[in-house]
Amino acid sequence: MCLFEIKDTYYLILSLCFGGAKAQGLSRNYYDVSCPDLASIVRTQLKKVFKNDIGQAAGLLQLHFHDCFVQGCDGSASGPGEQSAPPNLSLRAEAFKIINDLRRRVHDKCGRVVSCADILAVAACDAVFLSEGFDYYIPLGRRDSLNFATMNETIANLPPPTSNTSALLTSLARKNFTATDVVALSGGHTIGITHCSSFADRLYPQDPSMNSTFANNLKATCPTTNSTNTTVLDLRSPNTFDNKYYVDLMNRQGLFTSDQDLYTDPRTRPTVTAFAINQTMFFDKFVAAMIKMSMLGVLTGSQGEVRANCSARNAYTVLVTSVGEAKEARSGF
Repeated sequence: MCLFEIKDTYYLILSLCFGGAKAQGLSRNYYDVSCPDLASIVRTQLKKVFKNDIGQAAGLLQLHFHDCFVQGCDGSASGPGEQSAPPNLSLRAEAFKIINDLRRRVHDKCGRVVSCADILAVAACDAVFLSEGFDYYIPLGRRDSLNFATMNETIANLPPPTSNTSALLTSLARKNFTATDVVALSGGHTIGITHCSSFADRLYPQDPSMNSTFANNLKATCPTTNSTNTTVLDLRSPNTFDNKYYVDLMNRQGLFTSDQDLYTDPRTRPTVTAFAINQTMFFDKFVAAMIKMSMLGVLTGSQGEVRANCSARNAYTVLVTSVGEAKEARSGF
């Protein structure tokens, strides 16, 4: 699907990560028979979407994060319970529409054989690439869940932007992410925007770890604690997927506590510095962490379904054979 080639060590990453994916029933060429045009369908449409509004790339990447961290990468982020949970209120409504539109286009071409979870995973990959980032493979073969997570489950699995590094490391360690993984995944904040309310606690009163000039400029954008205005996550290159987010942190220009504390905390500061200096290293570690994340709690085969609507369970479940033949069976819903 997507390819990321920067240096030879990446092939070691591929070997390690895809070995685990194969054990879970995922593979790089899963849809080669049943939907060989999947990659081109998604990328062609997203090029049009991003040409009109590049900000949607960040929305899709964030949606993939939120999907995988709650109940696994099973397309459940589109469910009513998860969408209405406080951590997901920051998700762009348009992102859900884009995924459903991609689902329609893919299913029109191939039949109902590709899950919403996989379409979201491919879209997130393209969000990085089409933001002037890099290309990388992602293993496919996920099924959509037969149920959506509750609001409480969503809150419990998505650390808020007010989290410090200790809270982040503790939360993600439960999913077997290392400190390096946490810093790398946080680099997703190199694109996108956020509302003033997400970091107002650092402005009023002003957090001493925040650069004073940066803070004063933010106060002009966010004059009150309940301002509905927005600002970019990465001051230097908000629409480009690069390592400038880490340069921001070194200059005390991170928006969230969960961002800036990565540079303040001695356990993660060296990694932030290394990524700020070496973009290739960041790309290496980001793709490894993304592949690891994309395999969280995946459902395969008869464990899940291929939804006809990404925001609703099916009345029937589509089962797909190894050669891509689709048939329907009652799911009990």
